[in-house]
Amino acid sequence: MTSVIQSPYAEEQITAWLRGLFTVAWADGHFDPEEQEILTQIAQEELAPSKDLSSLDEPISAEELAAALGNDSARAENFLRTAVMVALADGVYSTTEADVLHEFCEALGLKVEALESLRLTLYDSKVTTAANPIAELAQEPGTSPHPHSDVLHPVREWLDGMEIHDPRLARFMCKMIPAQCPFERDVKLFGHKIVHIPPLCKINPLYEQLVGLRFRALSYLADEKGEDISDYC
Repeated sequence: MTSVIQSPYAEEQITAWLRGLFTVAWADGHFDPEEQEILTQIAQEELAPSKDLSSLDEPISAEELAAALGNDSARAENFLRTAVMVALADGVYSTTEADVLHEFCEALGLKVEALESLRLTLYDSKVTTAANPIAELAQEPGTSPHPHSDVLHPVREWLDGMEIHDPRLARFMCKMIPAQCPFERDVKLFGHKIVHIPPLCKINPLYEQLVGLRFRALSYLADEKGEDISDYC
């Protein structure tokens, strides 16, 4: 059973954080109403069971997000890390997702160099013919279109700097990130289909960062908070 643990984040901040993640997730229009309802259900059960989270269906403005998260730069940067991971979950970084993240970054008063590197992977369906341009950056050495440098290295380092301080967010991440690289399949949570995806470790060169975040979330819950994490394994 999940224990009741004091969170360093206020309810308003958790709600704004989630609305920000959902705003990024839905920016490219890939989530239908059923999927939105399921994700809201996960947030309700894992993060705020006593709170009405119907507002998660409403996109949050950059200004509203910044006002809710406050002036803590570490908190703001951790939010941006989770938002980037949500944007990259399908292995494609779209222009609409990048625009939303840029607005969030500016409103939060941050300048994240890693996001500039990530812009090199942008996918624009109007001008790009590649099925999955970001995956090209995960090719074997010598075959990359950027042979002189790993353009995603700054992004990897930045994402690996994500710290877990909130048990509710930790549980949310453990639910949303698969425990292992899945085969091509339907992703289901609580018996409901979320989306059909190919193997994440094949299409997403930053999948290791997602797995690393999940591991840190599990370690935080088990080692620091003494929670039973068997349900997430």
